[in-house]
Amino acid sequence: MKKLRYVLTLGLAGIVSTAVLTSPVHAEDRASAVQKPRRIHNVVLVHGALADGSGWQRVYDRLAAKGYNVSIVQEPETSLADDVQATKRAIAMQDGPVVLVAHSYGGQVITQAGDDPKVKALVYVAAAVPDVGESLNDLFARYPSPTHDIKPTADGYLMCDPQKFPADFAADLPARQADFWARSQVLVNATAFDTPVTTAAWKTKPSYGIVPGKDLIASPEMQHWMYTRANAKITEVPGSSHLVYISHADKVASVIEEAASR
Repeated sequence: MKKLRYVLTLGLAGIVSTAVLTSPVHAEDRASAVQKPRRIHNVVLVHGALADGSGWQRVYDRLAAKGYNVSIVQEPETSLADDVQATKRAIAMQDGPVVLVAHSYGGQVITQAGDDPKVKALVYVAAAVPDVGESLNDLFARYPSPTHDIKPTADGYLMCDPQKFPADFAADLPARQADFWARSQVLVNATAFDTPVTTAAWKTKPSYGIVPGKDLIASPEMQHWMYTRANAKITEVPGSSHLVYISHADKVASVIEEAASR
């Protein structure tokens, strides 16, 4: 009798084990675990010229609320080399793969700094995308900026006429906010715009490009040309100004999330 109970117990255990191992739900779960891509956790944001990292706050808030580890580079804007080094320093501090994001002139910075092996995707937000040997001014020579209100100071730095900044950079922002940006410009060394990049990370990294439809700093035509050359996935934001990452933070954050999920 004891032997019979022992045999029955083993038999039931075998049936249960087989049912669990062959259960369709269990098999789907295992397949999902294998096929589902892991989201990149780290996002590094790089601002453009005449600005600082505080402009990324709305994007930061949206990404941080979803659990991303977001770092914001404060480039000194004293030279392209200095700005690239500041960006590489931030990348080095991350604990794993990185989505590297830039606005405007910052695109030149991440094109150079994005060759870091931690960087797995690039997101260009109304940003420059130079090729090896090209500078930002080379790109503007091909597609001139719609505005001519950025002028050099006596000591070789660039700034935008504060009276014209709101219309040129921030036409879709509230007037008081645009005026604050005009008065808090971070002047950039003019040599940064003349310095060519020596590597183009977009040639080996998946890239995404955001085009503001009413950009008066970098023409939408230039952005489309650069992004197409870089084989980037393009997202258009109709009616937006150059500061699209402030006025349409939700849209910009969603493109960053797409880059992180793929």
